[in-house]
Amino acid sequence: MSWPHLSLSLLLFLQTVSPAAGTPATVNPCCYFPCQHKGVCVRFGLNRYQCDCTRTGYHGPNCTTPELWTRIREALRPSPSFYHFILTHGRWIWNIINSTFLRDFLMRLVLTVRANLIPSPPTYTSEHGYISWESYSNLSFYTRVLAPVPEDCPTPMGVKGKKQLPDPELLARHFLMRNEFVPDPLGTNLMFAFFAQHFTHQFFKTSGKMGPGFTKALGHGVDLSHIYGNSLARQHQLRLFEDGKLKFQMVDGEMYPPSVAETHAYMKYPANVPETQQMAVGQEVFGLLPGLMMYATIWLREHNRVCDLLQAEHPTWNDEQLFQTTRLILIGETIKIVIEDYVQHLSGYFLKLKFDPEMLFGVQFQYQNRISVEFNHLYHWHPLMPDSFVVGQQEYSYEQFVFNTSMLLDYGVEALVEAFSRQRAGQIGGVRNINDHVLYVAVSTIKESRELRLQSFNEYRKRFGMKPYTSFQELTGEKQNSAELEELYGDIDALEFYPGLLLEKSLPNSIFGESMVEIGAPFSLKGLLGNPICSPEYWKPSTFGGETGFNIVKTATLQKLVCLNVKTCPYVSFHVPDPDQVDKQKVKRPSTEL
Repeated sequence: MSWPHLSLSLLLFLQTVSPAAGTPATVNPCCYFPCQHKGVCVRFGLNRYQCDCTRTGYHGPNCTTPELWTRIREALRPSPSFYHFILTHGRWIWNIINSTFLRDFLMRLVLTVRANLIPSPPTYTSEHGYISWESYSNLSFYTRVLAPVPEDCPTPMGVKGKKQLPDPELLARHFLMRNEFVPDPLGTNLMFAFFAQHFTHQFFKTSGKMGPGFTKALGHGVDLSHIYGNSLARQHQLRLFEDGKLKFQMVDGEMYPPSVAETHAYMKYPANVPETQQMAVGQEVFGLLPGLMMYATIWLREHNRVCDLLQAEHPTWNDEQLFQTTRLILIGETIKIVIEDYVQHLSGYFLKLKFDPEMLFGVQFQYQNRISVEFNHLYHWHPLMPDSFVVGQQEYSYEQFVFNTSMLLDYGVEALVEAFSRQRAGQIGGVRNINDHVLYVAVSTIKESRELRLQSFNEYRKRFGMKPYTSFQELTGEKQNSAELEELYGDIDALEFYPGLLLEKSLPNSIFGESMVEIGAPFSLKGLLGNPICSPEYWKPSTFGGETGFNIVKTATLQKLVCLNVKTCPYVSFHVPDPDQVDKQKVKRPSTEL
């Protein structure tokens, strides 16, 4: 019988009679995480506790006894592996479903079920493992889905596992570092990898000064601060203040971001790069990789292109209204592309995902979002990065690629899009696949998770409706690594959150495992559909300057985003081309399409 079903008094008695060396005689009962199914543990005195089971669908001392409707719902609810199989098989059936009302019905179901897993308003922060006004009102905090492990627990994960967690460097090098590049079986490419990185940098902005539990981001979602800056002062540095447009420079007849010398906007570049060669964009770190600056250039061109369209329809509008309305349109374009291109590819589902905020107007839904620590840690997808980068006939090492300030101008946007769309990215989960040049990110993530006292991987699986793993072998699907992990951690219930996500065996023909999907998807969908532009008050033509602007949002695709802002449309996709697909997509850029 597993510990949640044992009498806690018996557990406390055993702990008191024969405590481990250095273990207090009286253990905080909440260290056992006795409250199941989202129940909240409240400590009374030294060794008593109560589980608050309010609105969990369960009752009893540990919230383990299901109510009638809960029992029925759980009996009918398919497992994540079952519906993943259904959604990724039988393409011809899904082709029929996608052309009927069932598509909207299923999409609405996906959105509501997933989004309801994320607490709104937020509940905990890294400094408040209980409901507090500070957790709600202080936007400097990342929020948290699960409270931190109490500080007075016998082990870092409560009462399970060893008193000292494995060395982060050892974990990363022995279990996560790549021996040989493992390509993603879905055919994911670097166009996807750089999109993921550029997109998430608008809300993953951990504060180095305040600590890993804090964010520098003023917004907690899709606000395009990576395009427009994270403050009004930076926005003004980047704006042209004419016709709603952003500043730019023309090089060989092509539009690129302005220089730091012109804008005086701070960017993180090596000291030996002159300010005249530093490009200034909303996110200060985008000079790091040519793939990030490529996307920044595309969005700059899109902003100024949309400004021209709006000005033609609204000649009386001033600069401010043109700028603000264009920003809303680009936010809408971003969400549309993320759901229907990015998430669609990532899921591998045959159900055709749909961005239509009106599907949620008839259900209870809150149009607000807070970025959580767990989502930030989960999204460290550095296994996507290859061992080198191929552009044209040239192969670049990390040393040659990082802070290469001339590559964008030397090749142009079309050539980079073509190259990144054709180079395969790595598989994220279930294999050792992090290049040693970026392994430090995994090490720092593990260290941060310990500083933040994140609960164990199994506790997060339970929180998101999955069964906890009973052994390391069940987690990894093999024997050697599982035995070594058992030796290091001592208990599967002591495995940490981030290592668990990367070590978990991948789903069939998938880029990562079940937990990454089941935990990541709710955060993603809540953040996208919780955006104000998706609310009934905002989602109408007038918000976007009329039907022209509204249609730009509703018809946005990755291909249109690129091809409407270059002279010749390259191969552009989040998927490497099929062997028989060579130059089918190369067409002349449409000149009148919105």
